[in-house]
Amino acid sequence: MELRLLGTVEAVRNGEAVALGGPKPRLVLAALVLARGRAVSAHRLVDLLWEDDPPRSATGLLHTYVSGLRRALGSSVIVTDDSGYRFDGSGMRVDVYEFERKAQESTEDAEAEWRGPALAGLTGTFARAEAKRLDDLRLAVAERRIAASLDRPGEVLAELRQLSEQHPFDERLRAHLITALDRTGRRRDAMTVFHETRRLLADELGVEPGRELQDAYQALLREHEPDLAPDLLPADIPDFVGRAEEVRRIHGARIAAISGQPGAGKTTLAVHAAHTFPVGFPGGRLYADLRGTRRPLDPFDVLGRFLRALGVAVGELPSTLDERVECYRMLTAARGVVVVLDDAADESQVRPLLPGGAASRCLVASRARLTALESAAQIGMPLLGEEEGLALLTAAAGGADPAAVREILRLCGHLPLAVRIVGARLAARPDRPLSSMVARLREQRRILDELRVGDLEVRGSVALSYDALPESARRALRLLGWLGISDFAPWVVAVLTDVTLLDAEDVIDVLVHAHLLDVTGGARFRLHDLVRVFAWERAHAEEERAGLVSVATRAGEVCLLLVEHASGDTPMKLLRSPRSGEGAGLGHWQALLPDRPLDWLDVEQGTLVHVVERVGELDLTDVVIRLATALCSSSFSVENRFHHWWRTHTAALESARRVGDRTGQALLLSGLGWLRAEQDRLDEAIDYYRQALECEENPVTRLLLASVLRERGDLAAALSTVDEVLPALTDRRALARAEHGRAMTLLELGDFRAAHAGMRRALSAYQELGDDHGVGLVRRSIGIVFRAEGRLDAAERESEAALRCLSVAGDRLMVVYAEQSLAKIRIRQGRGEEARQDLLSALDICHDMQDGFGEALVRRTLGELELASGRFVEAVSHLRQALDWWESLNLTLWRARTLRDLAVALAAQGATTEAEAAHEEAHRLFLRHGSREAGEPRRLTVVPS
Repeated sequence: MELRLLGTVEAVRNGEAVALGGPKPRLVLAALVLARGRAVSAHRLVDLLWEDDPPRSATGLLHTYVSGLRRALGSSVIVTDDSGYRFDGSGMRVDVYEFERKAQESTEDAEAEWRGPALAGLTGTFARAEAKRLDDLRLAVAERRIAASLDRPGEVLAELRQLSEQHPFDERLRAHLITALDRTGRRRDAMTVFHETRRLLADELGVEPGRELQDAYQALLREHEPDLAPDLLPADIPDFVGRAEEVRRIHGARIAAISGQPGAGKTTLAVHAAHTFPVGFPGGRLYADLRGTRRPLDPFDVLGRFLRALGVAVGELPSTLDERVECYRMLTAARGVVVVLDDAADESQVRPLLPGGAASRCLVASRARLTALESAAQIGMPLLGEEEGLALLTAAAGGADPAAVREILRLCGHLPLAVRIVGARLAARPDRPLSSMVARLREQRRILDELRVGDLEVRGSVALSYDALPESARRALRLLGWLGISDFAPWVVAVLTDVTLLDAEDVIDVLVHAHLLDVTGGARFRLHDLVRVFAWERAHAEEERAGLVSVATRAGEVCLLLVEHASGDTPMKLLRSPRSGEGAGLGHWQALLPDRPLDWLDVEQGTLVHVVERVGELDLTDVVIRLATALCSSSFSVENRFHHWWRTHTAALESARRVGDRTGQALLLSGLGWLRAEQDRLDEAIDYYRQALECEENPVTRLLLASVLRERGDLAAALSTVDEVLPALTDRRALARAEHGRAMTLLELGDFRAAHAGMRRALSAYQELGDDHGVGLVRRSIGIVFRAEGRLDAAERESEAALRCLSVAGDRLMVVYAEQSLAKIRIRQGRGEEARQDLLSALDICHDMQDGFGEALVRRTLGELELASGRFVEAVSHLRQALDWWESLNLTLWRARTLRDLAVALAAQGATTEAEAAHEEAHRLFLRHGSREAGEPRRLTVVPS
């Protein structure tokens, strides 16, 4: 008896078929045979026969099928026990068992057991699953046989094709087919099979080819490798210097994306790093100039070139991009290569060109940041360090004139391309003095002409990046260059291009991505000097002059509006152009207003100064005068920004002089006088005020002149000047200032009653103006009058109120003066130690803010504190330091007051002669100035006045 399942399910006895009944009895027989002697429960057999829909008579029907099979095969073939039904094939030949045995023993005739598809004629889940298992086993046997016959590929090729069509996802069969095709000389067909299979796996299963298929393809490619590994790299630069950290990072990365501004040396670094890898690449070194955004190369064409270099014949190049990528990655993964992709346009151009395998490396140089390139190490290109740049230039210059070499490096902006060009020019003309090159590079209109040699030029390098920009970014760059600003915040771009802040930030993103702007931190950006010159050239070439002037005017006007907003609570408002405040107001620039105005002024002062100077160069005199005087009335004065104050006023003054604006000149000369007064250079202040009055009579200028005369100790002149000017004053703030200054002069002269009256008028005026700062100044002065009268409680009350007002107003320096006044009261109250720390802190602030008068005043007060405390040596030290300051400031009245204190300290130490001399000199000076101290009796105690 023979049972057959590998085909139609049947039984044969003596060559004759045995009647087994219909499909269901045959399914029962197949299930028992395939259980291989294990019992199958009745419940399980019912499930196999009817799955989810058994009839009520299922159990009875099953008994009927089993009974029929016993009649046909013999009663002992199907055994019943407690577990169910079990097949006993003793003495029977079963084809499935024979096939499985032969397959396990690798017997060649295992496949002969098959007559057709396994379990043919049976349906249901069980039958399909078992048929599939048996078919897979048959296929495995066939694959082993075919694999053993691949040395005779012609014998199995037709069968391989048929099996591959029947089993399209069997990668082992496809791998054998590739090998057979290649060995029969049909290499192109073999490649086609691989690419078709890869697409099928990706489309249907979403997977890449497995190891066997990849190995077959790589073997196909390896058979045709060239004898020598290709080397397409350009030559390394022999005098390459520096970049050690960047090279180290490149050598440690599988993919390195090198980006930087034009001329930063991206290509040079990539080529050098590729030449100097510490490990070898047996597959060779590939290089392609992808041409950036000029005429970007198609990856399809680049891959064709790479594949030919790797040994693929022209006629065998894959015809689609995907197939070329597959072939390229297989080749590079099998061999290990280093690939340099120069001047890449974007990530989409690069991705198909990334080599395969962990043993390969890829270096990408791009003008843009390829941040979306997966798994790439981002390598930035900082400018050349001082040591690196000097090494390049010194070698070319022969070591001559180190100072000139440093200046050349600075003028090149430490840009590697510029430095290399200058180095080449110096080497070509060793007879030319370095000073000549320095002079040439200092000319903005010539510098880019100088930075060219052979086929190297900075202008061309920057132009490639510039030409790739959208027009909005090109125009923003042009206007930044034309304005000449290097360090700026996004609001500057918004103003120049007349767009919203959000749109300006988008443009900046484009410029940063193209490495034409550097991010400097704090949401600020920097334009390299040579890029700025290029942009300046393009502005002159591409923009109309009238349009550029209009841009500068808008920049000046918006800056003025922002400054006036930001300095709204600052106290210095007197020297402002009468035209200030006109116009339509902030309008849509409202969005630019800072949340912290004074902080904004502090951060943006460099930008504002530059705008003043540029607008002044264009002789937009009305705008520049208003902006300069607005800045003078802001933190430039409150925070002693003396250098910026000087620059803005001199730039505006030169413009006013060129156009003959006498009113503007007078205003600016007054501002310079005010500056010199703030710097305690009183003689120069008086000179500037008098020049201003020669240009145009102005009561405010005379008021400021009176203030300086008082500070210098010219009390009578100060009083007469302020009395002359008072009737002419119409501005309420100026009137308040005049009353205050007059009262202070009367205090110095000893007229306390008149001083009090003037102070009350000034205080009332400032209160009506809502000017807390002015109120604080006057209350400090009232405290000084009370102190001079000996009314210490009242003096303390006013001084504390003054300190509160000035603190709220944010005038850091005048807070120091208020603390000094309060300390003097504490000393007289016998509580001087309470004020010691405040005085020491005040001394530091005065020093930081370059306030010599304040430093001298605090030193004198510290001397008074030590004097009152009986520490005479320390008192003398502080007082002598104060004297040195008064001497340097030429403030003889204050020198006299300090000499009087010094005389008391010296007398307490027993230095009678020196004390007497100090007292006599002090008295002589008091008389000369006509101050109240001239009539006071000589003080014999150590308590200072």
